[in-house]
Amino acid sequence: MNSMHNKTVIETIKENYDQIFWAEKRVADFILENPEVAVNANVSELANKSGVSDATVIRFCKHIGYEGYYQMKLCLSRDLGRMQVSDTGSENAAKDKVSSLFHSYAAELMAIGKKLDEAKLLECANLITGCKQVHIVAVGNTSPLAQYMGFRLGRLGVKCTYHMVPEYFMNHVNLADADDIIVAISQSGTSKQVVQAMELAKEKGLKTIAITGHEYSPVSRLADYLLLSSAEEQSFNYYKSYSRLREIAVIDVLLHFVTNQETIAANKADMPEIILSEYKL
Repeated sequence: MNSMHNKTVIETIKENYDQIFWAEKRVADFILENPEVAVNANVSELANKSGVSDATVIRFCKHIGYEGYYQMKLCLSRDLGRMQVSDTGSENAAKDKVSSLFHSYAAELMAIGKKLDEAKLLECANLITGCKQVHIVAVGNTSPLAQYMGFRLGRLGVKCTYHMVPEYFMNHVNLADADDIIVAISQSGTSKQVVQAMELAKEKGLKTIAITGHEYSPVSRLADYLLLSSAEEQSFNYYKSYSRLREIAVIDVLLHFVTNQETIAANKADMPEIILSEYKL
């Protein structure tokens, strides 16, 4: 990243605005007006929101000095993060910020717990324990969650596959038996390889569970069972947008149901919000 990117993305766009083409200005205008939306969008989503083609978005990024869309997006994320970090101010303000963050996380987890449907969790638990094998798919900074869930399921005696390389988990899905199931983990619900894995699973007639933060995403629409890891649509927050605490919490609740499904089915005592209220931050 060269020295010009010590400037913010917003500054860079404004400095180059008169030199870019009219179609690219539509992308620039959208980012300038909606930076917190743009930073969470992929190329196609930003193109759609700006009313241009994917190629125009990429050309725009290069014309203002970035190597491509990914670099521009990383710089925009950095800029928004710096703005939020700078709000901490004094030592007391920093301490208040830490306390506020933990309270905010706790409130979010409780809100998620209230939205999770107990009957659906129990159905998912039954699906997991009754299948031949679970194939867990995730990419990027969510892929460690596939490893985490796979390890936990293995300790419970459930056979499963998971891999950080998309080609490997796509192969697992392709070779899956009719009695296997797919668990997809994607915070955005738009991860290309995860969507492809879900589409393949659909073609093969496999049952699918999705853990995602967006109810109307492609991954959500392809899933037989949807477990939302957010209570509402979230604006960009540097601390939370790259955190996977919410997804981990939903996974833990699901695993709790897998472990205790007979007791839960008998007395209906383990409501999701109660489990999440005891979640250790």
